[in-house]
Amino acid sequence: MFFNVLKAKELADLDEKKFDKNILMSKDDSMLAVIALKKDEIIDTHTSLCDAAVYVIDGEIELHFDAEKFKVDKGEILMFKKDKEHKVLALKDSKFFLIKI
Repeated sequence: MFFNVLKAKELADLDEKKFDKNILMSKDDSMLAVIALKKDEIIDTHTSLCDAAVYVIDGEIELHFDAEKFKVDKGEILMFKKDKEHKVLALKDSKFFLIKI
């Protein structure tokens, strides 16, 4: 996989699924993954062990942190610190990079 040009939109696929995750690289708690999520699907509340960022490849997602929520559109990135409890809601069929460092 290394030294290949990859097409981000093709790295995770929904087809009949509501959720897909393709881990591209990982070491210890760090990770680069592509996640696909169908509209109105939720990744339930969880906490990251690392600082993280999501970059939306396609679609639109909403991240909820306690009382705050952030809409992240195609081409936008949201970064957040570790130990922040959050959940993800797909406002449209969406694909995004998850970067944990």
